[in-house]
Amino acid sequence: MVSSNQLRRDHANMARLLHILVLRHKNLKQGERPDFHLIREVVDYILEYMDGFIMPLERLYSEHLLAKDPEAEALSRRMGEDYQALRKRLNLLSKTLDMILMDAVVPMERFIEDLKTYLDAHIAYLKLERDQLFPFLREQLTDAQQKEFLKMLPAAAQDNLSRLREDYPELYAEFKAAPSPFE
Repeated sequence: MVSSNQLRRDHANMARLLHILVLRHKNLKQGERPDFHLIREVVDYILEYMDGFIMPLERLYSEHLLAKDPEAEALSRRMGEDYQALRKRLNLLSKTLDMILMDAVVPMERFIEDLKTYLDAHIAYLKLERDQLFPFLREQLTDAQQKEFLKMLPAAAQDNLSRLREDYPELYAEFKAAPSPFE
């Protein structure tokens, strides 16, 4: 099952990136100053990834499943609402990072709280995917349908991890060392 393996891999990769941010959050709470440029790279990567892969994939699945199974509507609506809230939190975090990197005065407590709020929301979103969306998709779609959906995604979405390795070598090294939730 190409699609379910792809979803599983992408889910694990996002969990690894969030793990990197969780470690930075812990450092911040202990009074250490993290590499804000590295945090910026993670946030930028997640923003691009969400736009280029997650939203198109979930939109394709939702549209197909809504036509096929009316019970999918509640899950689709919740996923959409959760995604929009997650996106707002990530955009707020991104703006705060911009201010920090431009040497604006930003209370560190505010940044720590923004980061925590975002992390909690994204971790909950991954749990929703893992516990509800992925099992639902496995039940409703054939292997052939899953493969077709992957072909419909934007071509650039498949290259995100390669770009991470090339554009952010320090981040990629830490990403590879982070634990996978599926190992």
